[in-house]
Amino acid sequence: MNARAAVAAPRRALGHVAAVLERFFHAEAASGILLIFAGALALAWANSPWAESYQRLWQASLGFRLGDLTLERSLLWLVNDGLMTIFFFVVGLEIRRELHDGELSQWRRAALPVAAAVGGIVVPASIYLALAGAAETRAGWGVPMATDIAFALGILSLLGKRVPSALRVLLLACAVIDDLAAILVIALFYSSGVSVMGLAVALAAFAAVLLLRRLGVRAPLAYVPPAIVAWAGVYAAGFHPTIAGVILGLLTPVTALLLPEEGLSRARRSLAAIAARGAPGTQDDALPTGEPSEAVPDADDAAPPSSDELSEQLRPLRFLHRDVEAPTTRLIDALHPWVAFGVMPVFALANAGVALGGAPLDATAVGVAVAVAAALVIGKPIGVIAASWLTLRLGVSSLPAGLSLRHVVVLGAVTGVGFTMSLFIAQLAFTDEGLLSAAKLGVLCASAAAAVATLVLGRALLRPVG
Repeated sequence: MNARAAVAAPRRALGHVAAVLERFFHAEAASGILLIFAGALALAWANSPWAESYQRLWQASLGFRLGDLTLERSLLWLVNDGLMTIFFFVVGLEIRRELHDGELSQWRRAALPVAAAVGGIVVPASIYLALAGAAETRAGWGVPMATDIAFALGILSLLGKRVPSALRVLLLACAVIDDLAAILVIALFYSSGVSVMGLAVALAAFAAVLLLRRLGVRAPLAYVPPAIVAWAGVYAAGFHPTIAGVILGLLTPVTALLLPEEGLSRARRSLAAIAARGAPGTQDDALPTGEPSEAVPDADDAAPPSSDELSEQLRPLRFLHRDVEAPTTRLIDALHPWVAFGVMPVFALANAGVALGGAPLDATAVGVAVAVAAALVIGKPIGVIAASWLTLRLGVSSLPAGLSLRHVVVLGAVTGVGFTMSLFIAQLAFTDEGLLSAAKLGVLCASAAAAVATLVLGRALLRPVG
């Protein structure tokens, strides 16, 4: 490979990464705005004259009966325990990718987001327990620990050019660690007693997934049956079934079947073969600029192939594209729009409907709402900013290029948005409807307050770039 090609290859790779990140952030920002709309719609619906229809919709029973076998669950259960498994699967994929070649792949790069995330977990949990540490409310300590990445990026997008891409990447890394911690908390503290039989079924299904990987099976549909069995096994074992989604995401291969150099070589040979069979255009049009070309017959006078013939000739390139792309990347790209614009808004619509005009909250419920709100709006920023400052002061970490402590302050403010994961953990933490409504109310108020604080601080502290 000549010097020009050696320089061009990394540039193409960096350009691809930049394009992926740009699509990701744009999708997340738009998803955050849609989440705000879905949450507002649920809140308005639950407090409208049609509030009863809102409750009837999500409590509607769905399922089937086959002889003595009956499987019926509410629509709310299907959303929270079934549909959200896809969300957690994508979370697992993102964690796997970040650990392999992202912000968490090297300790020096990971130190700052890890410290910020840990501070943003410990301080809010401590504040919650200090304000609402009674026996019947103590289980809610996990509610204010996670940041909603879609909602947070949607808010940052409103600041426009004041937010550099490095701040978005840092927020993403912090949110990934938040999600990982939340997953561990759900598995360890919000699951019922373990069933050995269910656990054995789940482990057997995960082993089947690993076996398919070992055999080199690339078709995604081949993994669906063991994934369904794993979900059922985890549910029967007493853990929340969404944990199965996370584990399956972590088990997904993070490396491509072909190295970039081998993929490029095969692509060149395929294009040369197409040109030799009379594809329109010249060989120089088909090959990357600056790359050595292979001699092919002159096809200028050949009749161009039909659409069907050309499609058949290009088929190997479609398979080649699959083989040079990591399965984690391919699945994230495929599932992310469905999660961002489908799963998460539906979850928000199903869970954000808190009736404000019902029976007044008692002192215990008010304590839960205040504790959750304070932990998110005050505890999150304090924990993130203090932990970040400490690691920077000790020299353990360094700020990404272009960022200052002012950006860390804005980062701390926006991490107070705990919408999706906080509402999800609240569903697991409280069985009492009054306490659950209070926790949801605290999350909604805190998320709104954190959004306003972020916009105010962002405009006051950050200057437009570019």
